Amino acid sequence: MWIAEKWKDYEVIDASSGEKLERWGKYMLVRPDPQVIWRTDKTDKLWRNPDAKYERSSSGGGRWAVNKLPESFAINYGDLKFNIKPMNFKHTGLFPEQAVNWDWFSEMIRNSGREISLLNMFAYTGAASVAASKAGAKVVHVDASKGMTAWAKENATLNGISNIRFIVDDCVKFAEREKRRGHTYDAVILDPPSYGRGPNGEVWKLEDELFGLMEKIVDILSDKPLFVLLNSYTTGLSASCMGYILGACMKKRFDHGKITFDEIGLPVTSTGFSLPCGSSARWTAE
Repeated sequence: MWIAEKWKDYEVIDASSGEKLERWGKYMLVRPDPQVIWRTDKTDKLWRNPDAKYERSSSGGGRWAVNKLPESFAINYGDLKFNIKPMNFKHTGLFPEQAVNWDWFSEMIRNSGREISLLNMFAYTGAASVAASKAGAKVVHVDASKGMTAWAKENATLNGISNIRFIVDDCVKFAEREKRRGHTYDAVILDPPSYGRGPNGEVWKLEDELFGLMEKIVDILSDKPLFVLLNSYTTGLSASCMGYILGACMKKRFDHGKITFDEIGLPVTSTGFSLPCGSSARWTAE
């Protein structure tokens, strides 16, 4: 497992019975987590009086029960800064486990010896865009949500970054248009959703769409790509399956490169174990 273990402003204090107890800066949150299928004793007193807890509803969805939590606040990861906000569906606008990927690709970009044009697809609130830009990449950030893109712009401003190109668009259609335009990228990051619907009711199911999506990504890579990073939180889509798809698509055009894949996770302070959070597959030119 690739573990994001360098955080100072974030911590998984404990995890039990479908929930995790987290520290975000100085605030303590309790949130549901479907990976936490074990039931251990919740001995830490912070479980009983967090600053906010996301409570599931028996009829679906849920709500935040807030004791003491501002509408937004910032946390740091090294020299990166991010705005955190409690959102619907338990989210905060940041996936801390992705720090293990930020570190990896930032080093790749810095050591490349050239300017890297990078496309971040399904880019959400822009954590990866900010990290890549800080490392020196020329970043194009694409997401279909106007709200998430506005939040990504906030994160860029918070980090003193003004050269990311933000685009609100359907990511698949954007990739198709980039191919027609002849535009290419040296690196691509993509974190497609498990399920969704398009503006005309089109159904997106990752297991059905991922291979075709990756074929489109390969078409818009430059002749000397640096890396491709594929992330997923889809239950049942293993890291090895993602690695196979990535490798099969890249092999159609490039006769070199290395594929690695694994779960990504976070350390749990109370137990010393690691909480699985998702999966990543990486292609590198080496």
